[in-house]
Amino acid sequence: MSEDQTTTGAAARPSGAPSAPGHTERDTRARVARLILEHGPVTASTLGERVGLTPAAIRRHLDALLAEGMIEVRKARVPQTRRGRGRPAKWFAITDAGRSAFVHAYDDLASSALRFLAEKAGDRAVAEFARRQIADLEERYRPVVQEAPPQQRVRTLAEALSGDGYAAAAAKAPQPGGGEQLCQHHCPVAHVAAEFPQLCEAETEAFSRLLGTPVQRLATIAHGDGICTTHVSPRSLCGSDGAGDPAASVAPGGDAGDPGDPPEHTQISDEESGGTSL
Repeated sequence: MSEDQTTTGAAARPSGAPSAPGHTERDTRARVARLILEHGPVTASTLGERVGLTPAAIRRHLDALLAEGMIEVRKARVPQTRRGRGRPAKWFAITDAGRSAFVHAYDDLASSALRFLAEKAGDRAVAEFARRQIADLEERYRPVVQEAPPQQRVRTLAEALSGDGYAAAAAKAPQPGGGEQLCQHHCPVAHVAAEFPQLCEAETEAFSRLLGTPVQRLATIAHGDGICTTHVSPRSLCGSDGAGDPAASVAPGGDAGDPGDPPEHTQISDEESGGTSL
């Protein structure tokens, strides 16, 4: 028997799942990936303790998940001086590919729930649900964005979004008239938003309020584009540091139902777009 089988046994399998020869190691690896998804970034030693694996066994699973592109290594979150001697611990986080492996079942459930809500209470109820979903995100981002200098707020918002898995970046807009672009390379609700654009619309309204200037959605992953691209108007055109009414702040054509033509060239470096979107 493998080291995994002797150390984890039935605990490695999902609750109620039957024992199947040859599947124990795969089930354990899936459990490790789920723990990283739910609690990451996390160290190998913490994962080993949670799953009940020896250091050698957990390293084997982590190496396999890294090779499959399911997880990635992050820099240590604690300064080396505070850790004492020895090599700094590696922190493992889920990647976009790893996250997508878990989301399809949730997508189906979310779509069914929103369909039921639309049938029973109408599209306005779906829009209100979407705004409530984004409200927590907006509340968390507001202090960070407002504390940043005005010229750094789009980049600060991109960094906050990346911390929540949106893989976002900021860049100068190529269109005449200036402004900036906020690009999101990952969206965890893309499949649901394709059917319910109210999710994208609520997010766009929140961006406008946070940045205090009109914004316009140019492209969305939910509608088949490679990335979600939002044009942010120059603050000089707004005439105020505070955000106005969201309906007035979102530029015409800025909802997800009319994504428009994406820009031909978006200047984003690999470093800016790093990271692993409600």
